[in-house]
Amino acid sequence: DNLRADKDFVLEVVRKSGRALQYASDKLRSDREVVLEAVRGDGVSFQYASDNVRGDKDVVLEAVRQHGFALRFASDNLRADKEV
Repeated sequence: DNLRADKDFVLEVVRKSGRALQYASDKLRSDREVVLEAVRGDGVSFQYASDNVRGDKDVVLEAVRQHGFALRFASDNLRADKEV
């Protein structure tokens, strides 16, 4: 559990495999930097982000850039946003 909450460790792991975000602590799945790093490598990993990050337009845009499927996990407001 300590490693799941270790930001430096989780950042390294999600850089290698974005989907590893699913194993991060709740706090880190809410961390913008960690989620952004995960979606840069694998947009589908966005599904493991917390609700508050799902409303972050920059993170959503990056996730969708990597994989259009990620849009389905964005907040309602961003799913309706024409820029996304």
